[in-house]
Amino acid sequence: MLETGLVSKAIDVEEIRKDFPILKRKVHDKRLVYLDNAATSQKPKQVIDTLIDYYSNYNSNIHRSVHQLAEEATQAFEAAREKTRAFINASKTDEVIFTQGTTEGLNFAASSLVSKYVKKTDSIVVTEMEHHSNFVPWQQAAKRAGAYFEIVSVDDEGFLDFSDLDNKLKGAKIFAFSESSNVLGSNLDAKELTKRAHENGALVVVDGAQSAPHMPVDVQNMDCDMFAFSSHKMLGPTGVGCLYGKRDLLASIPPFLYGGDMIKEVHRKETNWNDLPWKFEAGTSNIADVIGLGSAIDYLKRMGMSNIRRHETEICRAALEELAKFPDVEVYGPKVAENRSAAISFNVAKIHPHDVASILDEEGVAIRSGHHCAQVLMERLGVSATARASFYLYNGYDDLEALIEGLKKVRQVFQ
Repeated sequence: MLETGLVSKAIDVEEIRKDFPILKRKVHDKRLVYLDNAATSQKPKQVIDTLIDYYSNYNSNIHRSVHQLAEEATQAFEAAREKTRAFINASKTDEVIFTQGTTEGLNFAASSLVSKYVKKTDSIVVTEMEHHSNFVPWQQAAKRAGAYFEIVSVDDEGFLDFSDLDNKLKGAKIFAFSESSNVLGSNLDAKELTKRAHENGALVVVDGAQSAPHMPVDVQNMDCDMFAFSSHKMLGPTGVGCLYGKRDLLASIPPFLYGGDMIKEVHRKETNWNDLPWKFEAGTSNIADVIGLGSAIDYLKRMGMSNIRRHETEICRAALEELAKFPDVEVYGPKVAENRSAAISFNVAKIHPHDVASILDEEGVAIRSGHHCAQVLMERLGVSATARASFYLYNGYDDLEALIEGLKKVRQVFQ
């Protein structure tokens, strides 16, 4: 039994779990221990109730009709935009664009920015630890533009080689990177990286899918040009996310999608675009889930993002200490909890990660196994896949204990 107990010093896990209906279920007659939060998070009843309330009481399209339901839906939708603005500290609500998620936001950024600002003699820079969603769009956009595609090296802990970075930023027009690695858990200094890129004249796009749910985000202080993140990784519904962009930058680029609601006037030979942010929100928006995202932000705000960060650091520190007791377990990423998120990738010697995950599942412990949509990083690490346990605000030390006991079972099965 771990001496740290169920409740960390930062937040009350026992009370928080009462808000998550799914955590009451069992898997294979065992208590569900959900440690796949880097893939998607579970949803509190407050978010679930928000969705039910929308569909039960004021389901309607937005920005179009003047009847009561439409007015209520529009007000709730735009209130969620203001909540999102405040959550990332954007300066204006018209800098907040709702998307299907981080992937669509990054594809939007790659398509629009490269077509507008990148020429054949320019380069686009990413890192070798990027998720495919922040790698492939830039790779393919560079090919279309005939531009150079540069990849910055990372060290064994997932931190950038700054000499390589500074060299590759010369002549770069765009630098795209993840603030927190979905595999290694390494947290990068986004403000410092943005400063270096801007000094070289490059625009900066930050993948915040793994940072926004777990730590305070301030895009003004970061000074990035664009920042993308997803609702479903931060207690909200699937199918919705946000792309932040500086106002002047958004005003300078063409729409990504065309259709209803993103236009002011359409004539036979000419069309005038709508104001920001609706210029980039074509068609009927994912209304219910945007409102659900607003509810998730309310929940996270009540918990306090700094408290969540402290809680996860405590869990991560304990997890690293416990995993270090297994001589045949290799942990990837930063060795110090303060330098990383609570997503911990590891391998058990001679045992395939899928086998590890399958046996853990029999014990009720849900983790991820595979290449985590980061095959370039897998090549860098010299492995085809890893197991990954990722913690969140409703995970306590009893969950960590279940993981450790499950790993002992894995070793017994394969002895």
